[in-house]
Amino acid sequence: MTLNITDQRSEQLHQWLSQHTDKYLFDIESLRVASADASFRSYYRIVSNAFNKTLIIMDAPPAQENCAAFCDIARLLDQHGVNVPKILEEDQQLGFLLLSDLGDCTYYQAIQNGLDDNKLQTIYREALDALVLIQQTPAAHLPPYDAPRLREEMNLFEEWYVKKHKENELTEKEKQRLYPVLDALAEFNAKEPQVFVHRDFHSPNLMLVESSADKSNPAVIDFQDALYGPLSYDVASLVMDARTTWEEPQQLDWAIRYWEKARTAGLPVPESFGEFHRHYEAMSLQRNLRILGVFARLALRDNKQHYLDHIPRVTAYIRQVANRYDEYAIIARILDRLDNITLEAGYTF
Repeated sequence: MTLNITDQRSEQLHQWLSQHTDKYLFDIESLRVASADASFRSYYRIVSNAFNKTLIIMDAPPAQENCAAFCDIARLLDQHGVNVPKILEEDQQLGFLLLSDLGDCTYYQAIQNGLDDNKLQTIYREALDALVLIQQTPAAHLPPYDAPRLREEMNLFEEWYVKKHKENELTEKEKQRLYPVLDALAEFNAKEPQVFVHRDFHSPNLMLVESSADKSNPAVIDFQDALYGPLSYDVASLVMDARTTWEEPQQLDWAIRYWEKARTAGLPVPESFGEFHRHYEAMSLQRNLRILGVFARLALRDNKQHYLDHIPRVTAYIRQVANRYDEYAIIARILDRLDNITLEAGYTF
C-alpha cells in the first residue's frame, strides 16, 4: 500500500482509522488511492469487513480545505433528496471523513469508455433531473455568487492564461475594450434569479450509479464550494463541459430539456427559451474564461499538466459564444491573436 502523502499525514490517517476499527473492522491492507482532484483533497478506498463493502476516506488537510462546508452541504442536499455521499464518520479538525462508496465510474469515465446514444441521453436527462432538484434546495444562507465575485474570477484569464501560459500581454487597446465587456458580463450574469449553484456540475462530478428505491442516478460529488448565485450557471457547466466536447445541437437539446423541467418544477427560468439561451451562453463565457485561468494555474503552479489538454475545448466553447454576439467579439479576437489566428478581414482594436 503506497499513499501519496507525507509520513506524518499517513500516521495521522492510520491513527484515525484505528479509532473506528472496532465498528468497521477495516482491512488496513486493502487501503488504496481512489482518486484525487484539482484541489488538495485526496480520496482512499478501504474494505470494511463489518459491513462487507468498501468505504471512502476523504483526506482534506485543514490548512487548505474546509471539511465543515462539505459536511454541511452534503447533509443539506441529502435532506432534499439529492444522491450524495453519506457521512459515516468525521473529524473536521484533522480533516478526515469516512464516506459511503458511490463507485468509481463517473460520467466522464463512462463517456471515455464508450456509451451508446440511448444510454448517454438517458443518463444526461437524469443529470438534468438532479440539477433541478439541487436548484430547489434552500441556499440563501450560502455565500453570494455576485457580480464582484464573478468579475474577480475572470481576472484569472489574464493573470494565468494570457500572461503565464501564453507568455503574452494584453495591449492597452485590448484592455480598454475588454475590461468594460467583462464588467458588463458579470453584472448581466448576476441579475439572473438566484439558486443553489454547485459550481462544477459536469461529467467528472457525476457518478454513474444504479437507481434504486433509496438512491437515484447520478450521485453528485465535489459540491463543497457551492454558492447562492445565477440560475443558468450549472446548466452551462453541464452542456459546455470543460472535459467533454458537446456539439451545439446536443448543447441545445439538453438546455431545452432543462428549461422545460425547470419550468415544470416552478424554478424562475424565463418564459422564453430564447432569453434563457442568451443567459446561459453569457454565463458560459464567464465560467470558461475563469477555467482557462484555472487550468493554466493547475498546470504551471501545481504541475498538473494534463489540464492543458482541455484548453482547446474550452477556447472553442468561448469562441462559439463570443463570435455570436457583437458585444463579446473582443474576447474571440484576443484568443485569435494569442493563437496566431488571422482572419482575412483583419481586426481593428
